[in-house]
Amino acid sequence: MPPEWAPHAATWMSWPQGDELWFGHLEGVRTEFAELVRTIARFEPVHLLVRDEESEADARGRLGEGVDVTLHRVPLDDVWIRDNGPIFVTRGTDLSLVNWRFNAWGGKFHFSHDDEVPEHVASFLGVAHWDRPEVLEGGGLEVNGGGVGLTTRSCFLTQTRNPGVTEEDYAALLRDTLGVDKLLWLDGGLENDHTDGHIDTITRFTDEATLVTSVAEDEADANYAVMAKNLADLRGMTDLNDEPFRVVELPLPANRLEGAEGRLPPTYANFYIGNGFVVVPCYGDPNDGRALDILRPLFPGREVVGLMSRAIIEGGGSFHCMTQQQPVGEPWTGE
Repeated sequence: MPPEWAPHAATWMSWPQGDELWFGHLEGVRTEFAELVRTIARFEPVHLLVRDEESEADARGRLGEGVDVTLHRVPLDDVWIRDNGPIFVTRGTDLSLVNWRFNAWGGKFHFSHDDEVPEHVASFLGVAHWDRPEVLEGGGLEVNGGGVGLTTRSCFLTQTRNPGVTEEDYAALLRDTLGVDKLLWLDGGLENDHTDGHIDTITRFTDEATLVTSVAEDEADANYAVMAKNLADLRGMTDLNDEPFRVVELPLPANRLEGAEGRLPPTYANFYIGNGFVVVPCYGDPNDGRALDILRPLFPGREVVGLMSRAIIEGGGSFHCMTQQQPVGEPWTGE
């Protein structure tokens, strides 16, 4: 599994639909999402899945002409392609993908079609691939391109995903399927995160040796102790050569946000890295500018763009959750 900053052939995304899924915020979500698509398409091609005629017409109308986007009519339930989509892998110049099971974050939500998304992508690309019986969501795993993976116990070890699978079992599984030679574990994620604490909402690699990790600055915040423990644990972790990582602190948004299902989990760590750019979610928060100032020096040669995600966060995720990178490579036919 290449790191996110490796060259992309394209980005895959899914158009938001269903006002009930967005608790009445769909109009604002689509406005923000369209800006995200347009921004990514300035740097690399976008493949956009649309569920039905209404979604396709809405996408075309909002994106307009001259945007490097290919639309695919595909049955889907939700927008979070990081989790219900494929994970791409490469070997030399060959490109393939792994199709994991998706069960809506441990059976939290009803879904009918999202588990079919990887097969649609594989069919379009004409790529031979692997179908795995295990549940695994892309937002639950970070890789550094140097054989190291990072995840959280609060997510991977829930019994609603892969009952009985241990840390050691996951280490072996990810070594065999994704080339992760060393799997590191943090304890948990943000309060009221329905993913059970995906790593991509709190801690991210920015290069092979550097991590940014979310910190809460208010000791009364329920996230404070969890983020502080993660920070301490990261400072004690090492790569395959037993070298420590550079760990950079990234503040969480200062303002507490409430949604239809309680506290929302806004974070700046849910950025997406592409060809020559990084898009960072912003919320109209006092810490938006601070977060961008921290991230920009970590991505030399890339344009770091802050875009609004205030409506999108009502659904519980943001930009990284809504994107899946396709690395450069020739589709592997199995031969």
